[in-house]
Amino acid sequence: MELSSGSRDARPAVTLVAAVLPAGGSGERLGGATPKQFCALQGRPLVSYTVRAMERISWISNIIVVVSPENIETMKSIVEKYGHKRVTVVKGGKTRHRSIFNGLKVFAENEISNHLLWKPEVVIIHDAVRPFVEEDILSKVVMAAKEHGAAGAICPLVSTVIASAADGCLDHSLERARYRASEMPQAFLFDIIYEAYQLCTEYDLDYGTECLHLALKYCKTNARLVEGTADLWKVTYKRDLYAAESIIKDKLSQQVYVITGVEEAAAQIGVLLHESLKSQLKVEAISIPQSKSDSHLQNIFSGQCYNFVCVNDKKYAIQETQQLVDMLEKSNVTLLYPLVLILVHLDISENISFSIGMELLTRIKKLAREVKKKNILVYGLLIQHKGSLIESVLMATPSILSRELSWDWNIQ
Repeated sequence: MELSSGSRDARPAVTLVAAVLPAGGSGERLGGATPKQFCALQGRPLVSYTVRAMERISWISNIIVVVSPENIETMKSIVEKYGHKRVTVVKGGKTRHRSIFNGLKVFAENEISNHLLWKPEVVIIHDAVRPFVEEDILSKVVMAAKEHGAAGAICPLVSTVIASAADGCLDHSLERARYRASEMPQAFLFDIIYEAYQLCTEYDLDYGTECLHLALKYCKTNARLVEGTADLWKVTYKRDLYAAESIIKDKLSQQVYVITGVEEAAAQIGVLLHESLKSQLKVEAISIPQSKSDSHLQNIFSGQCYNFVCVNDKKYAIQETQQLVDMLEKSNVTLLYPLVLILVHLDISENISFSIGMELLTRIKKLAREVKKKNILVYGLLIQHKGSLIESVLMATPSILSRELSWDWNIQ
């Protein structure tokens, strides 16, 4: 399938793209018994966040995670527990380059894998301990690799680099403006990087770290350097774990998915909520026909979002509410974080019944008590109105929803 550039999700014009994530480090600099890639952030292993960052990008066909032999079963259990897709776990080598080479061999050598995966045109190499990579930078390095053969993200140097003499005194310093820090992700035409690894020496495999250098040294491929962003940093020390956890929690608290039915009133409120909340939160909105909601909602719930606002006609309220809760219980989402589900029910009939409205809210309150034990926080909001909904929604709903979302995440 040919992918084209310039689309909404910045898909690169490349036939097939795969990713190799080296995750075989011992975590010595972290100073703990658990390798950093398996350390838990908000209850979820760090490597799982990085896999998910790749997994949510539809144009990445396969994700190869390379781990040390003693961690094979641990990684496989993570893949199973968190429902990761398109992932193959591969046994790594004793060094970084040997592990990456093993990951590449999955596409070319039968003895490494029970089944040969489709060889990609371009392969992304990205550290498993860099969880905040975004689609934009991945697309840029892939497109640059397609044109130049190799590409890598870079960032400005924060500190000046100096060289010390044999006596421990300053020898010289480098002009910081002329140099850049090599970061991840990097991308290569598969045939180029695979050939480079086949040709490189044992010394390179044992002591080298820079993949771009191998492509230049053995294939004469001069990499295109792509300016990266500040969120490409690598979790190396214990303080980095704390920083990463803080970033993850902040990102999750600032995202909300607005789900509506296709009824005119519900869809109208969905649009209004999107417009009103987007200045405060990252908002995605979708209208789903009642008959097709199962598959659509399953795709949404498998994503990395934990706040949902669901708007429906009151006559479908209990049916749709139960459907949503059942799907959430079957997913792995609530194993990681508390999930906020705000239900907005519309009653725009001419004969509004206060008693029926209270009965609905009482049933939702009972449901909320039951599912709170399962880490799902349910709130109900009933809107009863005979006239136009626009003024009521703009005045009341956004402020209520923002307050509830902020409050729930601030107390966690």
